Amino acid sequence: MSSGNDNPKYKNHLANEKSPYLIQHVNNPVDWYPWSDEAFQKAKEQNKPIFLSIGYSTCHWCHVMAHESFEDPEIGKLMNDTFVSIKVDREERPDLDNIYMAVCQLMTGSGGWPLTIIMTPNKEPFFAGTYFAPESGYGRPGLKDIINSVKEAWNTKQDEITKSTDSILNALKQVSETSSGDELSVDILDECYEVLLGNFDGVYGGFGKAPKFPSSHNLLFLLRYWKRSGLKFPLSMITETLDSMRNGGIYDHIGFGFHRYSVDQEWLVPHFEKMLYDQAMISMAYVETFQATKNERYKNIALEIFEYVIRDMQSSEGGFYSAEDADSEGVEGKFYVWTKDEIMNVLGPDDGKLALRVYNITEQGNFLEEATGEETGANILHLQNSIEDIAEISHISEENLEEKMEEIRKNLFEHREKRVHPHKDDKILTDWNGLMIASLAKGAEVLNEETLLKSAKNAADFIINSMCKDNHLMHRFREGESAIKGHLDDYAFMIYGLLELYEASFDLKYLKSALSLNETLLKHFWDNEDGGFYFTPDYAEDVLLRKKEIYDGAIPSGNSIQYLNLLKIAQLTENKEFKDKALQLEKAFSKTIKNTPSGFTGFLCGLDFRVGPSYEIVIAGNKEENETKSLVETVWNNYIPNKTLILRSEDNVSELIDAIPSAESKKIENNKATAYVCSEGSCKNPTNDLDTFLNNLNIEK
Repeated sequence: MSSGNDNPKYKNHLANEKSPYLIQHVNNPVDWYPWSDEAFQKAKEQNKPIFLSIGYSTCHWCHVMAHESFEDPEIGKLMNDTFVSIKVDREERPDLDNIYMAVCQLMTGSGGWPLTIIMTPNKEPFFAGTYFAPESGYGRPGLKDIINSVKEAWNTKQDEITKSTDSILNALKQVSETSSGDELSVDILDECYEVLLGNFDGVYGGFGKAPKFPSSHNLLFLLRYWKRSGLKFPLSMITETLDSMRNGGIYDHIGFGFHRYSVDQEWLVPHFEKMLYDQAMISMAYVETFQATKNERYKNIALEIFEYVIRDMQSSEGGFYSAEDADSEGVEGKFYVWTKDEIMNVLGPDDGKLALRVYNITEQGNFLEEATGEETGANILHLQNSIEDIAEISHISEENLEEKMEEIRKNLFEHREKRVHPHKDDKILTDWNGLMIASLAKGAEVLNEETLLKSAKNAADFIINSMCKDNHLMHRFREGESAIKGHLDDYAFMIYGLLELYEASFDLKYLKSALSLNETLLKHFWDNEDGGFYFTPDYAEDVLLRKKEIYDGAIPSGNSIQYLNLLKIAQLTENKEFKDKALQLEKAFSKTIKNTPSGFTGFLCGLDFRVGPSYEIVIAGNKEENETKSLVETVWNNYIPNKTLILRSEDNVSELIDAIPSAESKKIENNKATAYVCSEGSCKNPTNDLDTFLNNLNIEK
């Protein structure tokens, strides 16, 4: 990995940046600029094209291209002579990444990081690609040849290049345009399920072949579809996937948490970086699956993920860091893999043999050297046999085996902690924190873990106090500085987290913050002509195109999450305007979603809420009394995905009514904690009886 200090005789314009990714390139011979007016002004004055490189600090192939090319003095001189070069951290500037990634996909049919764009000083692209080796070979152009070709073309055919950008921009505008359609029918949920069923891997779980991503929003959709349809197989698809993921090498069996994706179909060989958003979405899937199945396995896995996040990814201020690298000491996965001899030396003969059997460790290993494809003796730990089978083979009870394996895991963890750790990207991003807050809050209520609630509160308080001013969010915090105006995802994901946190804590400040941020979002991001939310606010920097994102990729889009937020806020406040906005949003993207519903499973979770049944639940009672707790825990313990929950407690009733006027009439009756349930436009009689409450929620005892 490029450390940023490899060659201190070079120093470019990145020295004052906060982004760990940009700092990694501060001593490159390439005269990098951050995205800035200064860089574009220089390009105009010197009549040079812009070389734009977009990546992120834990990106393996970004490191490779940096080491091969950007640290090379010859290439650095060539780039400096030809271009004004700009480095962008995609995690800091997803607005720029969204636009230029769309350009790359339009021009080449694919995309990825590092993202390489060459454009005019007016930010108009005319060349796009991803990773390039320094030299041409294997039918692919090398970076040196690309630079020389662009240099010649710019000097001899600049007018033609400038004209060609017009067609690229027109095509980009066409693919970015949306036209309003009809409301979505409930039938599209069936269509989406059929597509997921067709792509389901019945052997290893998950969808498709390789590479294989967790795609947790697919599982969250399937849970809702299982609940709605009464079919058994959607739940089997979920549990098979979650079981296989946990058993595979994509899971860190020693330190917990999930790696980004598996390069193979079996979930064995991961791309080793760990992203905060993956931990958030995957843990949410395990929590909800435990809630639906009551299988303790899923509870325990969720708690392991949360342990990793709180231990390794939460800052002392409260916010969560972004990611951990795949590489350490310049080698992908080195921190995570083990040789047979190392296991035996750390654990001794008895525990060592048991660890070899449980984690499937062999002399030859299962992790190939990247450059040569040869065996290294390194093992990615994974599980193949059940606890029952291993206990029988090892002549030990299952309970004793689990205790022994936890002891072994802790010993291996302590030994691994002495290794050189992968780089940690310690910037705090509002959007990803919102997702993590949501999952921790859900985990706190479902798993009955106060530690999770405290962690979620600390993160939310940090964002509200340090990254939000006058109900306007900032996107990034690092080294005491909040910077970069918030995007749609920052608002949508944070509102999502705050709504979940209110339902887990009943602290009104989180609900009020969610409602305030929702006002800002509607005022500055909403498309008044065609509906839906732009990714950037109306006061943001002028970029090539103000885009609206809807596709649910590694995580759901901001429009998908905000669609559900609006539906929940409409139900909480009984304000029809929010429901109308949600329907406008739905219509804005309905044509796109109908074409490929399986690409929008995050959005369809919102549709499942909208078509119902969904429940508006208000519990009136002192939250410290057992009767009140019993009613609240009934909601928490049962899988009711489509609901909102309000606690009317006498200690804050006036403040609650200010935020939620409809709560005024929902009072304690018969001097006992009272449950109110409304659904599909009608309300059940208030009740103090737990069985009646369950019946009102259509839950079997």
